[in-house]
Amino acid sequence: MSMPMMILLFLAAFLGMEAFAWAMHRYVMHGLLWTWHRSHHEPHDGVLEKNDLFAVVFAAPAIILIALGLHVWAWALPVGLGVTAYGMVYFFFHDGLVHRRFPTGIDGRSGFWTRRIQAHRLHHAVRTREGCVSFGFLWVRSARALKAELSQKRGSSSNGA
Repeated sequence: MSMPMMILLFLAAFLGMEAFAWAMHRYVMHGLLWTWHRSHHEPHDGVLEKNDLFAVVFAAPAIILIALGLHVWAWALPVGLGVTAYGMVYFFFHDGLVHRRFPTGIDGRSGFWTRRIQAHRLHHAVRTREGCVSFGFLWVRSARALKAELSQKRGSSSNGA
């Protein structure tokens, strides 16, 4: 497989993970597997939370793709590496920069990271599985738009809708 094709597959997998992560967060973590994800929306004193199990579950397909890419299908290697790279970026910035579970050495006050941190904090403004905003990580709407959506959701839920 050519290097340009490998780079293209890597980038496609990395960027595609944002759509996958959004859907998993919105419909699985705030749906069927809320029992795991709830721990991420509640205060806790421990180092780990039940939500961390998702990292193990989501790592498995990447590991399998890398192994298959090394031994069976060449295309699976850059895809697996793209998925892994997204997971590493997500872990570093979500757990380190946003939630400060470990030091990152980045202050996070650049426009790019400020917008993501604000969006994630607005997501955590709701501690239940319903009524949250902003399920993505790399692609996020402005804080103003998210605040308006959050206000609208709170208003419609208080009106019995």
